[in-house]
Amino acid sequence: MKVELASLLEKYEERILGQHLNLKLLLSSVLAGGHVLLEGVPGTGKTQMVRTLASLLGGKFNRIQFTPDLLPSDITGSSIYNMKEGAFETLKGPIFTNILLADEINRTPAKTQAALLEAMEEKQVTIQGETFPLADVFFVVATQNPIEFEGTYPLPEAQQDRFLFKLHIDFPSLEEETAVLKQVMENKFTHTDVEPVLDMETFLSIRKEIQQVTLSESILDYMMQIVRKTRESDSIRFGASTRAGISIGRAAQAWAYLSNRNYVTPDDIKMVTKPALRHRIQLSPHTELEGATVEQIIEELVGSIPVPR
Repeated sequence: MKVELASLLEKYEERILGQHLNLKLLLSSVLAGGHVLLEGVPGTGKTQMVRTLASLLGGKFNRIQFTPDLLPSDITGSSIYNMKEGAFETLKGPIFTNILLADEINRTPAKTQAALLEAMEEKQVTIQGETFPLADVFFVVATQNPIEFEGTYPLPEAQQDRFLFKLHIDFPSLEEETAVLKQVMENKFTHTDVEPVLDMETFLSIRKEIQQVTLSESILDYMMQIVRKTRESDSIRFGASTRAGISIGRAAQAWAYLSNRNYVTPDDIKMVTKPALRHRIQLSPHTELEGATVEQIIEELVGSIPVPR
């Protein structure tokens, strides 16, 4: 692992306390070129988590507060007539950035949510019939509140599938939460004093190195058995897509790289499988009636598959 990346992870964990695993998973997703859905109650530091990562990466950061009256053009941009020039000109929206925080994405209707689909999958945006490419480094981190459902619009399965990970942000331990309060009260950290550790050129070179991390035939077979098992299980109504298998493979390569290895192990696959699948599968009605959760079913499914030697 490059020295800059090790330093980035260390500084990241110094600033965002109590979320060690989620920070590493978020960074793994970004390095794998994927998008992330963060779910957690308000006030658990989701926005700060994304803003800090953007600062450490030295990338451009934009935040959109999703509301019921938000229009697709508020995200992508629009074409207006310039009276002075006597011609139409394109005003690019906040989606033209490196790191986009889609805050409370489930508070806006499906039409506006869909404005992100082309950008997330194709890394391009179409405005009034004209297509504009996005930056080489572009990823979306969307947040949603799991405890309020009034006035919300659940994300359709097609859009959820475009997120590489879904991470659950929980409360930190007592010691970690006390340390957070102490830092805030003593004004130790501010939004503006985060110095970049990487630049976009270095970040892209690290991505290329991650793509060279070895995925052996036995590991690839193990990974595909997990994905296919989700389609065969009686407990699952809709199984994982082919995109889910690709996501697990890319995320496992990034996790192995962050763990200072140039090869993927079965433990790497196990580590990334739950966040990569929890939003991609739907339980069958009888399984839900029995009180089982998606997390439990994934654990049982992975545990039933022989681990390669």
